[in-house]
Amino acid sequence: MIILMMSMSFIIMLISNIMMMLSIILSKKSFTDREKSSPFECGFDPKSLARIPFSLHFFLIAMIFLIFDVEIALIFPIIKLFKLVNFIIWMKISFFFIIVLLIGLYHEWNQNMLNWTN
Repeated sequence: MIILMMSMSFIIMLISNIMMMLSIILSKKSFTDREKSSPFECGFDPKSLARIPFSLHFFLIAMIFLIFDVEIALIFPIIKLFKLVNFIIWMKISFFFIIVLLIGLYHEWNQNMLNWTN
């Protein structure tokens, strides 16, 4: 019984090592393939040094986009809520939501985060 278990474990290890070696041999990529399969990141060259200065303005615009993009996920339940509640309650909820978004937009405008000419 022990001999059978040892032989099976040896066969399993042999097969797994063969498969790993085959994947290493067959998955060799050339330098041009690396560029094609790399993601396009904000106009940076994937072959250049990764520690180049990053535009803080781009980062702020990306954060503003993400924050205001979440509003879409919050608007969909409000649309479904229209059929479930009274129209006046629905208008109050929608108005409150729009006011919060407009206050956030005004704050970002006031902080000059929407100014592209920095």
